[in-house]
Amino acid sequence: MGGRVTRVFRNFNVENRARREISKEKPMPAPRHPSARLDAMADSPDIKEEILRKDDRFLTLLKDVYVESRDPLVRVKDERGEHLPSKQQEKRLTKLGHLEALDVKKVSKGKISLVEALTLLNNHKLQPQIWTAEKIAAEYSLELKEVNSLLEFFIPFTVQEFPKETRKAIASHKPKQLT
Repeated sequence: MGGRVTRVFRNFNVENRARREISKEKPMPAPRHPSARLDAMADSPDIKEEILRKDDRFLTLLKDVYVESRDPLVRVKDERGEHLPSKQQEKRLTKLGHLEALDVKKVSKGKISLVEALTLLNNHKLQPQIWTAEKIAAEYSLELKEVNSLLEFFIPFTVQEFPKETRKAIASHKPKQLT
């Protein structure tokens, strides 16, 4: 019902309103910038002659310019179509022990795998006198500054067991039974 009412008001006197809008005086367009008139002037023979004329001063300046170019390094593709790195990075075998199946086999020098990171953090936590930052840096081919940051900001989780008294206190709080 509401749609019919709005349609009546919307269509009321629509023709008269349209005629009134059409008969209004049109606004004047904004004045154009003088550079917009260059297209009309480009057809004149004087301007064409000026464009085609060679300037000796610019030619002598152009002869003084010397450009030296070098080809970019060519990336070699292997038989699968993948790009091979142009500079070989040194790799080292990972020190994983019994977790060898979980991680990568080779990593770049200066980097460690996730399993190695967890292992060295745990070793340092359990035996900080033996696994010092200097020994870890030498063992895993890392920079000492990065190892110090790693040991400072990353700490492995610890498992804590609560005493039995606490367990009883928690177990004794039972929800009420609805009858």
